[in-house]
Amino acid sequence: MKFAAFSGVFIDYSIQEAMRLTKRLGMDGIEIAGREPHLSAETSLPRVKEMKALADGLGLEIPVIASYAGGFSVMSDREAEKTFAEFQRMLHHAGELGAAQIRVSPGGPNAFLAQDYHYAKAAYWLDRCAAEAKAQQAEIVLEIHNGSLVETVESSLRLLGMLEHDNVGMIHDAGNMYITDTDYGRDSVLKLGDRLFHVHVKDELRIEKAGAPGTFVNLTHRGEESFLQCRLGEGEADHRPLFDALVETGYRNWITLECHAPFPPYERLEHDFHAVKRLLGRS
Repeated sequence: MKFAAFSGVFIDYSIQEAMRLTKRLGMDGIEIAGREPHLSAETSLPRVKEMKALADGLGLEIPVIASYAGGFSVMSDREAEKTFAEFQRMLHHAGELGAAQIRVSPGGPNAFLAQDYHYAKAAYWLDRCAAEAKAQQAEIVLEIHNGSLVETVESSLRLLGMLEHDNVGMIHDAGNMYITDTDYGRDSVLKLGDRLFHVHVKDELRIEKAGAPGTFVNLTHRGEESFLQCRLGEGEADHRPLFDALVETGYRNWITLECHAPFPPYERLEHDFHAVKRLLGRS
């Protein structure tokens, strides 16, 4: 397994400083957030090439571009065409940066509220994205995320089963799946099988009321609930079964750490990286 930092954790820093901090942490690569000040559809080609040169100079790989393009299921055709064009520009950036995967959002609503037409519309546009990516020998990754069509393994497999292209897979995210209140342990890994393309790691905690730093409110099948973003091992998303399953199944791809707990960015990623290595028996 290889480890990457999510540049969004360092969003208050330049992408150059985010890369330097990632290298200092001892990680193998950086997953670049597809929003400014790091990267966007409007980023110039010279600036993209500068990012690639810096990453190469630091010995960092760029496995994924975490684009925020998508949301097709709840868009008008005109809006979908516009975000598809944005995706195309981000895909070009991914090629320049040597990233083999680009994240796209299918859209919402929550899977338990979604209708058949939401899945049909998302599938149509995701297939168009996948065709463009395949021509570039790239993969599309959909993040299992609360509040979306793909907030459980079952809803993820439903959408994947509607696609013509096989270069679309899932980002497993135990923190998001804890929020959704769905299984994120061994069975989730086995069910995803070869459609598990990437893994995100972060911890979360259900709380009575939001308002303090690091808290937020989300709609789940229980209604509106409050959560606190935590460092790994300080919340309730038990990652042990996930990592045991990754070892069991021989997972050899990337794991991105993206802790957003209310601590300094470097400190929280350093904490989580040590925690992950302990889970894998590396420290």
